[in-house]
Amino acid sequence: QLQTFVSLSIYMDYNATTPLEPEVIQAISEALQDAWGNPSSNYTADVTFVPVSKVTARVEVDDVIAAVRPNTCLISVMLANNETGVIMPVREICQRIKSLNKRRERLRILLHTDAAQALGKIRVDASELGVDYLTVVGHKFYAPRIGALYVNGPGTKTPLHPMLFGGGQERNFRPGTENTPMIAGLGKAAELVTSHLSGYESRMQYTRLYLEERLRAVFKDKIQFNSHYPGSDILPNTCNVSILGPTLQGWRVLSNCRRLLASVGAACHSDSGNRPSHILLSCGVPSEVAANALRLSVGRKTTEEDVDAVVEDLRETVKLLEEMN
Repeated sequence: QLQTFVSLSIYMDYNATTPLEPEVIQAISEALQDAWGNPSSNYTADVTFVPVSKVTARVEVDDVIAAVRPNTCLISVMLANNETGVIMPVREICQRIKSLNKRRERLRILLHTDAAQALGKIRVDASELGVDYLTVVGHKFYAPRIGALYVNGPGTKTPLHPMLFGGGQERNFRPGTENTPMIAGLGKAAELVTSHLSGYESRMQYTRLYLEERLRAVFKDKIQFNSHYPGSDILPNTCNVSILGPTLQGWRVLSNCRRLLASVGAACHSDSGNRPSHILLSCGVPSEVAANALRLSVGRKTTEEDVDAVVEDLRETVKLLEEMN
């Protein structure tokens, strides 16, 4: 009786689920036999990390070119480092790769730069750089905590595929209702940078140079700047400095400062605890110096009075820690 009932049933719930086609069952069976490896394992996609120079603290163009393999499909380089402020030679890398692309009988190598730390501090023009992709992060240049991705000809000249699927928003590249207020805020911040960058840049550079001058005057030979490298340009607002001494680790100095709010490195690497920054170590900074690093980054409205107060705060804190020792 049960067999008769099943054979007479008519399934009309295909929106809930569908049966598998015979060809699909075959494909699954073949994958279970032949593609049983972990798709998240590193061997499914080769990634080559190019170290920075211990002299210039930037990735060198020749080193990037030397790392290119026959199967290289993407090169990603940050435009400016978030701890040292060193600006990377992204434009020169793009020029060399584009020349290489013309000689390659294969799909071109795509170029991406993370411009998060550079926007609002130095001139950033995606066309001048020659990149295919450029990452924008709002909260680094007085915009809300929202991001954007520049793509040179999305889906036509440059490949772009959605990571999420659903609605057709943002030209089918990213589903979900757009966050209009945050988008408007990002647009306004970008507009302000376009109109006032020269003033922002010169003001921050003046303030950062004044900060370095005051630090030298107060601490003399007890400091080392970890953002000064021969042949490398740096962001106008970034001063990475170590106050030398066995009890003057960056985290200890900051935790005892009364007024200064700063960091010892990038927030995205805060899980490293009190260990020296791997970024500074890779730039050739000795471990005992890197452990004492402070990342001091001034803003558009940082004043000389602010700098004076911070340097005095540091002077008092260092004196306290040395006396405690």
